[in-house]
This record gives sequence, C-alpha cells and structure tokens, in this order.
Amino acid sequence: MKQRTWPGRSDGSRFSSLPLSNASSSKQYLKPPTGKASPPIRQIRFHSDGHDLSSLPYDVVAKIAGSFSLRNLRAASLVCKSWCEAFRPLREAMLFLRWGKRFKHGHGGVRPNLDKALDSFLKGADRGSTLAMVDAGLIYWELGHKDKAIGLYHRAASLGDPAGQCNLAISYLQGEPSNPKEAVKWLYKASHAGHVRAQYQLALCMHQGRVVDCNIQEAAKWYLKAAESGYLRAMYNVSLCYSFGEGLVHSHRQARKWMKRAADRGHSKAQFEHGLALFSEGEMMKAVVYLELATRAGERAAAHVKNVILQQLSATSRDRVMHLADNWRALPSSC
Repeated sequence: MKQRTWPGRSDGSRFSSLPLSNASSSKQYLKPPTGKASPPIRQIRFHSDGHDLSSLPYDVVAKIAGSFSLRNLRAASLVCKSWCEAFRPLREAMLFLRWGKRFKHGHGGVRPNLDKALDSFLKGADRGSTLAMVDAGLIYWELGHKDKAIGLYHRAASLGDPAGQCNLAISYLQGEPSNPKEAVKWLYKASHAGHVRAQYQLALCMHQGRVVDCNIQEAAKWYLKAAESGYLRAMYNVSLCYSFGEGLVHSHRQARKWMKRAADRGHSKAQFEHGLALFSEGEMMKAVVYLELATRAGERAAAHVKNVILQQLSATSRDRVMHLADNWRALPSSC
C-alpha cells in the first residue's frame, strides 16, 4: 500500500483511509466453551437480595464492561459473588473471542477456518463483547457483507468501544454514498478516547478539508497526539508540519527528530528523506543505509541517490553498508 499520507499540493487531496483495526489477543491457552448459548442480552436478569451489579439489566452490564479484556474481567469477577455472576456471559464471550482468533489466523494448533472464526466471534458478540463485535465486523467486511459489518461496528461503538467507533467512522467515509457527518462524529469520540488510528484519520480529514472545514492547527494537534502514541504515518506528517511550519511552529530540529523516528520504524518515504538529509550533511555511510532500505521498500528515487553514493565508497564500505541494511530491524510502532 502506498504511504502517501500528506495531502497533495497541486492535484488536490485524495482521501486515504486506514486499515480497519483489530482487537488485541492474549496467548493464554483456553479450552473452547461448551454448553448452551446464553440468552439474548436484553433478556438476561440476575437476581440478588441486595442492590448490586447483578441486579442491573444485562445491557447495562455490557455497557460497563463489554470492552474489558479477559484479564480485567477476571479481576472484576473476584470482587464479590454477585460481580462474578454478572460477568459470567462476558467471560464466556472472551473464550469465544480467543477461539475466533485462532480459527482466523490458524494459531494454537488449529487450521485457519473463516467460517468457524466468524461463528465464534458472533457467539462472543451475542454475549456482549465489543471486541468480538469488531472482529466479526472485520470478517463480514472482508467478505463483502458491509451492512452486517456496519451493524456490528455500530453496536460496539454505541457501547463505547473506540475500535468500533473508528471502524464505523471509516465505514461511513468509504460508503456509497458516504456519510461524512456521522463519520466525523465517531472519529471525535474515538480520538478523545485515545484511539490512535482515529486520531490520525481525524487529522487527515481536517488537513484535507474535504469532510470537515480545513483546519491545519487542529490537524497538527491530532497528528502529534497520534505520533506521540507511536502511530507511524502520524510521525511522518508531524515531521512535515514542523518542516513547513503548518499547524506547528517551524522547527528543523523537531522535523528531523520525527522524520528519523518514522524512518527507524519502517516508513519508506521517511527513510528516503532522512537518507537525503544525512547525505547533505556528509554522513555517507548512514545515508546509504537508509536509502537502501527505502529502495527495498519501493522508493525508486532513492535508488539513484544511493548508487551515486556507493560509487564514492570503497568495496569494504559498500559491503559494510549492505550488511547493516540486511540486518536492520524496524523499531516497534502502534501501527
């Protein structure tokens, strides 16, 4: 996929949406859940002698804890007997979520089976897990059942799940016809909840000015938030904001810092531009490593500059550079 994330200056801005997000998974071994399915969410009622969590309608319980991880659910279930009983369907949901991921990706000694994965995710969704709703939505989206995907994203989003809110927003942006007003509403919700992909997407919309009014200062603010949380494309755009003084005070030092961060995490355009900066400063060996990485990632313009530099290096230096490039590993990023 092309990494063009900065709005064009001459041919108009092209909207480039993000990949829909996945919920995280744990590696703990769990047996597949058995037994009859729990009743539909709105029909479940837990009885208690006192006024406690188990006396709440289950849709309220799901609103409170539908996005909890299995670890958090287990911790909350230890508070008291009534909480343990109230969270039982959600703990079951997490087991279905785990098996859904195993069937989807072929992990844990099982073969990939998309039908079984979807079935497991849907059973988890029926028990109130927003994480399972998002994963089921992803499969429906991949299969072309976009209405079903949007329905599940909307359920997760309404229960406060940031990933569901982000995916719902992107679905509205990609829809035919699109629904930019609803998309921006959900992007704001997910962004304020700290979802980095939503923050980046909201910034992109503000920068391009196609979905909302163009606001470079607000766009830069959200780019920076996403970049500080480790979002790769946002790092690159923050560097450009500092470089051009758009939305952020012009700072060569900050621009250089964020460009290097993006390059070290595998952004090919950042590797190319950082390599050029090193070349201009006479750092030939370092420059050619970054340019080689950019070339391997498909940046054709980097190859010409790299070859010019290589001609100026000794055979030993050229071998050293190729060895460094061969053994390079990207630093981790949130996406």
